[in-house]
Amino acid sequence: MKTSSFDHIKKYFGGRKKPSIQEIVREPTAGGVVFRRNKKGDVEFLLYQDARDRWTIPKGHVEPGETAQAAAKREVGEEAGLKNIEVCGWLGKINFRYRRLDKLVLISQQVYLMKALDPDEKLQKEDWMNGLAWFTFHEALDEIEYEDIGKLILLAMKRIRQENL
Repeated sequence: MKTSSFDHIKKYFGGRKKPSIQEIVREPTAGGVVFRRNKKGDVEFLLYQDARDRWTIPKGHVEPGETAQAAAKREVGEEAGLKNIEVCGWLGKINFRYRRLDKLVLISQQVYLMKALDPDEKLQKEDWMNGLAWFTFHEALDEIEYEDIGKLILLAMKRIRQENL
């Protein structure tokens, strides 16, 4: 007996269809494309590796009453242990969505260019991370999982060169 693609879908979901979307949730987030100049003067970018081994930038939710810029700076401190950082300006906004059970979650992420002022400041990753490291520009572009963030790293490098940061 031949199986249909629908049979595979039913098997995948244990014979159940996904629950229908009951709610749309908007979640403002903020993050930073963080860079430093190493001892040779070369630009390096900070990325972390999440629990699914995807490399990305530090980011998180904007708390009530907090500006996106303040949230981005706070998240870099929490996720990477960096406190001695300077916000150099806004880079852009990324919008994406995903499903969380019966909710459609709409993410609006403000991303800022940030400079680590102390090249020797020790990184401190959070327990849930699989990695946290500095990458050269080309390595960062190769490792980054998300195309939108890769574009912001390109824009960041252009701004770093133009403004001699």
